[in-house]
Amino acid sequence: MRRALAFTLLCLPFAAYADCAQQFSAWARQLQPQLKLADQYSVCKPSPSDPSRTLAALLFVEKEDDDGAQYGLAVLSAKGATVERQLYEPAAITTDAITLEEVTLDTARYNLAPSLRAFGVRARYSGPSRVNQYSSTQMNLYLDQGGQLRKVLDGFEVEKFGGEWDGNCAGEFSETHSSLAVGKATSHGLADLEVTEKTVDTVAVAKGDDCNDTKSAPKVTKYSLSYDGQRYQMPSIQTAEKASSR
Repeated sequence: MRRALAFTLLCLPFAAYADCAQQFSAWARQLQPQLKLADQYSVCKPSPSDPSRTLAALLFVEKEDDDGAQYGLAVLSAKGATVERQLYEPAAITTDAITLEEVTLDTARYNLAPSLRAFGVRARYSGPSRVNQYSSTQMNLYLDQGGQLRKVLDGFEVEKFGGEWDGNCAGEFSETHSSLAVGKATSHGLADLEVTEKTVDTVAVAKGDDCNDTKSAPKVTKYSLSYDGQRYQMPSIQTAEKASSR
């Protein structure tokens, strides 16, 4: 019985996605009928604050050639097949030097003000080189306020990995994970966002037939993002380091 219940709960998110994904074509015709929908990157899920609404991020192919593609991003809130609010960002993603791996929705509790809950759109990228490795996940935050969608945080890097190695073992790598939490202080009516950034460096050295990894102690940096009335602003590196040392 417990196994059956666990399996049912596990399947619920996939069922919800499959249900709302059936509306992709209808939404695309309303938003950008002249463009091709990149449905392999488009995502949707029920709004956690209003289950009758669906949140979605649709990518549209604006340009495409042998070197890559340029995508426009439509972020929307819909009821059934009807788009109620939407924000379209042309040239939001370009993949001439990197590969777009996936787009996901982040519906964590970003309660920025009473009755105002933001949601995130994440894009994960990777580099083409095997020996010069690179990957990055970046997130925008959107707020449904006053009957319209607004982007309040642009390009926040949630994860970053990079490094160089010889293709066998020896190399140096750095990996950073950043988390967002809603703070108690407010700026221009919205809560500050508290960032905790953790970086671990790794050195790999070949010893005989073995490859030994040595990881550094995590370097933790903490700082705040304040809303300026339009967007949350990233602090300078010096300001972030100063805030972390307090």
